[in-house]
Amino acid sequence: MFGSNKQKDTGKSPSNNAAPGRGHSLNSLVEGTSVEGTITSKSDIRVDGSIKGTLTCEAKVIIGPTGFIEGEIRCQNAVIEGRFEGILHVRELLNIRESAKVSGDVAYGKLNVASGAVISGSYKVAGTNSNGSSKSAKNIVTGAKSSDAKDLAGKATHAN
Repeated sequence: MFGSNKQKDTGKSPSNNAAPGRGHSLNSLVEGTSVEGTITSKSDIRVDGSIKGTLTCEAKVIIGPTGFIEGEIRCQNAVIEGRFEGILHVRELLNIRESAKVSGDVAYGKLNVASGAVISGSYKVAGTNSNGSSKSAKNIVTGAKSSDAKDLAGKATHAN
């Protein structure tokens, strides 16, 4: 009776059952840690420290409230709560939270910007259903006329 259960338990561990780089794996760069260079990941990565360089991720990149990345990110999905400066290419959903500060050239499949987020730079739809048009951040976020946009540039007014 106990022997049959024990044999099942001594087989493969749950981590061995998942395909490499898939499942619920999460890389984490904690607050107070800094990395310079090139990082490549097949699974999700959360950054609460800082990265200066290039980050390529086949899954989701999460920049936590204390996180900062300067450089280039290429990923499937992204959630930004902290700061980002540089080139950001998100194939699917880019979620910019209210505490985020994003500056640079941004390409995305879908975009969600929360009220209070500060964004600047160029934003371009780059998904498979996009027309590839590019708009400045001040016009995307506020929808204001160019005369009004000067005062409102960079400050998100609503979430989708």
